[in-house]
Amino acid sequence: MNNDFDWGAVGDAFPQVLNGFWVTLLATVFGTLVAAVLGLAIAVAGRAPSRLVTVPVKTVMEFIRSTPLIVQLVGAAALFTSVEPLTIGIVVLGVHYATYTSEVYRAGIDAVPKGQWEACRALSMTPRRTWQTVILPQAVRNVVPALGNYAISMFKETPFLAVITVHEMVFEARDYGTQHFAFTEVFTLAGLIFLVASYPTSLLMRKLEKRLGH
Repeated sequence: MNNDFDWGAVGDAFPQVLNGFWVTLLATVFGTLVAAVLGLAIAVAGRAPSRLVTVPVKTVMEFIRSTPLIVQLVGAAALFTSVEPLTIGIVVLGVHYATYTSEVYRAGIDAVPKGQWEACRALSMTPRRTWQTVILPQAVRNVVPALGNYAISMFKETPFLAVITVHEMVFEARDYGTQHFAFTEVFTLAGLIFLVASYPTSLLMRKLEKRLGH
């Protein structure tokens, strides 16, 4: 058996793996958008005065957090067979991470001084205007670094999408490895691409966090 690392296979596999990378990046970007928007909605709903709103929201959140992401992907794919796998993957990733980003938003909202809430009430500002002009701008600014870190985590969990036949990077790497018996080479390549894409982003998030004074 030849145990030498085949650099030629790395170069040969690169175009196919790169195609998968673009799918991975697409799923991450749109999944992060879903998580950011839905997470904010959940955080705001969680502060509703009525238990008819807060109890169902908390119940759904706990259910999603208590089940593995891979189970959610397979379950959603089985329920929505007419929907494209990539679309299912993006939505499931977004909803899954929204349960965590909502806590980040909640912390950001709680960090807004109570005096500002009282000032808004004293000025007879409507709840909608209070949220839009005073609370949310500060809360969102406070949570940007944390949202970036969740985006990195989502990026590293996109290989789970392969179980519902999304042709992301690991799916393409496995496909090439199966056809050419070069698993070591192709998965090394995929790992390096993950590292090159995520590590600089992680450093950027740390710098942003320091700059914002966290």
